[in-house]
Amino acid sequence: MSRTLVIGDIHGGLRALKQVFERAEVTREDKLIFLGDFVDGWSESSQVIRFLIEVSGNQECIFIRGNHDAWTEDWLGFRNSPDVWLFNGGKSTVESYADYLREELEIHLEFFQRMKNYYVDEDNRLFIHAGYSSMHGPEKEVYSSNYHWDRTLWETAVAMDRKLKTSSELYPKRLLLYNEIFIGHTPTLYLGIRTPVNKANIWNMDTGAAFTGALSLMDVNTKEYWQSDPLPLLYPDEKGRNNDKTKPKNRL
Repeated sequence: MSRTLVIGDIHGGLRALKQVFERAEVTREDKLIFLGDFVDGWSESSQVIRFLIEVSGNQECIFIRGNHDAWTEDWLGFRNSPDVWLFNGGKSTVESYADYLREELEIHLEFFQRMKNYYVDEDNRLFIHAGYSSMHGPEKEVYSSNYHWDRTLWETAVAMDRKLKTSSELYPKRLLLYNEIFIGHTPTLYLGIRTPVNKANIWNMDTGAAFTGALSLMDVNTKEYWQSDPLPLLYPDEKGRNNDKTKPKNRL
């Protein structure tokens, strides 16, 4: 039986991606929705993209663009490499592409260019990397960068009174637009939690794979989820983004 599976931020952790696929017993019948930030962190960013290109040739996949993906797309297309990107995982991504031929770089660039800013399925569930600020939804968003950077959507859900009913005039209007919302971008580690977190109608799937957490994959219908080992265990000789310049407090 086919499933719809949503996957959190990968950040160059190919070993974690393959491990969580194995644990969830992903098949070609499953629909896969990736919430972005495929790159920047562990040493296998380009290999993650190569693997995902192969996977997308065999089954239905939706790829959402994250802020780190936007940076990498800009580097692949125009060789722009701002210091803020390099200090926040971009350096490892550049290094992972060192031996690629121009033809394959172009294939990867096209892959990034095809990513979606957000996706709404037939059950009115929104999948977006970060969030949106417009009370009318992401399609009315004035600043498209909010798709990749916004944290106010998640912060609103976290701060809400659990007793607040959807019928209340105080209930945030932008949360009423969708039955459910799936996001990444803001590690659940900030809440001291290492598993997917549900607040209001939002599921946060970023369980800190860029840092000390694991990569998470969830069945959107049943809410059953699977996790990889913590990434530092899979990459014992690397720091990922666990260094003074790129600790989670920087929130990039």
